[in-house]
Amino acid sequence: MPRPAYIVEHMEEDEPGAPAHFAPWALLEYRHMLYHVGEGTTVYFTSLSQGSLRQLEEAFSQPLPPLTRPARFELHAQSVASLARERGWAMESICLLDPKAPLPLSVCDAGLHESSARAAHGEAPTFTHFLFGGILGDDPPRDRTASLRELGFPGRHLGRVQMSTDTAVGVTKRVVEDGLRLGLAELEGERGVDGPSDGTASRYVVERLTQVELPYRYLAQDATTPLMAPGMRTIIYRDFDRTLEFS
Repeated sequence: MPRPAYIVEHMEEDEPGAPAHFAPWALLEYRHMLYHVGEGTTVYFTSLSQGSLRQLEEAFSQPLPPLTRPARFELHAQSVASLARERGWAMESICLLDPKAPLPLSVCDAGLHESSARAAHGEAPTFTHFLFGGILGDDPPRDRTASLRELGFPGRHLGRVQMSTDTAVGVTKRVVEDGLRLGLAELEGERGVDGPSDGTASRYVVERLTQVELPYRYLAQDATTPLMAPGMRTIIYRDFDRTLEFS
């Protein structure tokens, strides 16, 4: 069974002829996705303006030490729906990561692992692509994923706490490819949740950085440290200090 591919539909206000406007932290998130996924598959970025396309192409050409072995990438001005039609990807084979989806993501969703919970309900489709809304900095969330949901993509969710987009990509890869079940206490007892015999245990944390409280869930690097793109903490603290200067 081949590895799945990943698609990020850029959903910021990005007019086709407008100049790129990625903030430094946003560029880091997009670059980090390639390393979360790793070599051997592709991350597609869609609905980009020409300015954003050029900015990402330049950013992706630079290494992100100490990380190595990024995934391949493709940058597209066209939407995911248009690209799917062009490439012949079936709509039902593309899984939208959607907070309002009825089922949580399962270790079986890419066909690489089995799930007794899904098998019991006859709910074990095999997805070839996993789709994410490239939404940067929505707090509180504005449900901009709705525009993708309305296109009819089948959906899965990652729990009730919002994740940064690069974290959502990393969590999805670890669940469907590495077989690490979500294992979130908030999902216990819900339909379709992987059980103790499915995959292996995994852990996530909501991290507080001294005076900076982040409204997102992150993968745990260790018991107290969130897994972020190299350089992200510096940007967070710098922006926090700048906010204090004007408060």
